[in-house]
Amino acid sequence: MINFIRFSRPHTVIGTTLSISTLYLLALGITDSTDWYLGIFGLSLISCLGANIYIVGLNQITDVAIDRINKPYLPLASGAYSMRTGYWIIGISVLLSLGIALYLGRYLLLTVVLSLLLGTAYSLPPFRLKRFHFWAAFCIIAVRGLIVNLLLFLHFQYTINGSTALPAAIWLLTGTIFIYSIVIAWFKDIPDMEGDRQYQINTLSLRLGPKKVFRIGNGLILTAYLLVIIFAIQFDLGLSAPVLVISHLAFSGLLVWAGQKVDLFQREAVFQYYQFIWVLFFLEYAAFASAGLVGG
Repeated sequence: MINFIRFSRPHTVIGTTLSISTLYLLALGITDSTDWYLGIFGLSLISCLGANIYIVGLNQITDVAIDRINKPYLPLASGAYSMRTGYWIIGISVLLSLGIALYLGRYLLLTVVLSLLLGTAYSLPPFRLKRFHFWAAFCIIAVRGLIVNLLLFLHFQYTINGSTALPAAIWLLTGTIFIYSIVIAWFKDIPDMEGDRQYQINTLSLRLGPKKVFRIGNGLILTAYLLVIIFAIQFDLGLSAPVLVISHLAFSGLLVWAGQKVDLFQREAVFQYYQFIWVLFFLEYAAFASAGLVGG
């Protein structure tokens, strides 16, 4: 089981689960129905997790040599899983994901198909977009920042409420997660610079240096927090303004505190900070979900 958890990349599974749960709750908060639509939520979650496991699994299958340097604990790199096992897992995952998406409707199907296409192009030749820092970031930003938030909300909005309207709160959430996705795409490469340099993966960290990427990334996240606070105070988003303001002031303090403690020349310290950014990503969805539950 531990090898399957590592193969699934738990931080991405948690991120996918939280994003789906938040978008579901925000759509549910609009309806007058007393039905919780738990069947729709559960099947949608399984479909998206299947796509998630396919994408991260394919990346490991195509990166075994690099992962032996950067991430030797992963099942394929360590030899705990054979390549055949890896192919079986991603094959079952993608079929399950597509099958459920076909059943539940066009918006979920579009979410899954676009995510799978970009995830495949990210890892597989002849595209292998992860070799290029712009296109590698584009894939992550497009899926995490845009496709998931807009199309998955439309899936729940249409299924639960029969509407295709996108409230202002969804646009604000999408913009915030868009910024996170940029920074995650950049920061994920900082602790992997040694292996990327050997295998000529042209990341932004290698081009600009880790210190500059680190400063720009943290600055972008702090800017996103400031914008959320301003929008929460100035506009009626249908969400609890106090929840958004207090949570994002707390996030800002945590980011500044943690950023000052990082030694960019210690790989383990940088990797822990990258994981910390994922925690803030998780908390972002939790903040919006909580603000939606409390209401405006």
